[in-house]
Amino acid sequence: MRIRHGDKSGARPESNRGRVGAPQVGGRHHVSGRDFPQTYHRGRRVNTFHIALKESKLYFATPAAYIVGAMFLALTGVFFVFDITAPFAEASVRGIVDWASFFIIFLAPLLTMKLLAEEQKLGTLELLLTSPVRDWEVVIGKYIASLLILLAIVAVTLYYVLLLYVFGEPDTGPILSGYLGLILYGAAALGIGMLGSSISSNQIVSAVVGIAILLMLSYVHLIGGIVTGLASSILDGMSMNQHIADFSRGVIDTSSVVFFLSLAAVFIFLTIRSLETRRWR
Repeated sequence: MRIRHGDKSGARPESNRGRVGAPQVGGRHHVSGRDFPQTYHRGRRVNTFHIALKESKLYFATPAAYIVGAMFLALTGVFFVFDITAPFAEASVRGIVDWASFFIIFLAPLLTMKLLAEEQKLGTLELLLTSPVRDWEVVIGKYIASLLILLAIVAVTLYYVLLLYVFGEPDTGPILSGYLGLILYGAAALGIGMLGSSISSNQIVSAVVGIAILLMLSYVHLIGGIVTGLASSILDGMSMNQHIADFSRGVIDTSSVVFFLSLAAVFIFLTIRSLETRRWR
């Protein structure tokens, strides 16, 4: 859809007078079909960066992200204290990474459940998809915004690392690899959460779908303990927990890096395809 600014015959452009309210990416405000392109296409195509920027501002402007982040930090903090005060405790981030990755199973879907589900509920997703913005720009822009929020939350846990250096002598290598693994794990989890958000207009349903998929992919290796042979190896290779375990031990396996990046890419692709199917409904 293009906005015409006049032609050689001298025809005057349509007046913008009376148009009110700029919609926010993320579906927080309902807008009309005439308002949406005017906001998102002022002489040029809105790209992924602008969508990510707008969505990031919405995260920081609402209390939901702060509440979810505070719960995540409180829970990881409690278990961090248990780990370092246990008898014969080691000055390592293995406990932090293990518990943080577990709580990300719930954190990621909670961060992403609004991104597309609320757009569907308010009816602004259809307007967004019929605007000059491409489907992949919408999905990746919103994904980047959620990733930035997750990185900000994980960055606060570096306070625990500081305490390790104050009261012990931890090895820096496992700390760096552990946090790299945690970020990759979170990136994949957000991709899965995005797919859940695209499936339903109900945010609770979207979160439940994301959590269910993450639980399955994180603990599928437990089934591998029941079966044997090739099936067991395949299930172990599909387990997110099995891959992040190497990072927490200070081992950076390129196959694990590729696994998490591929997992994020696959679910982002599925999310884009999910949006594309809405055009045919």
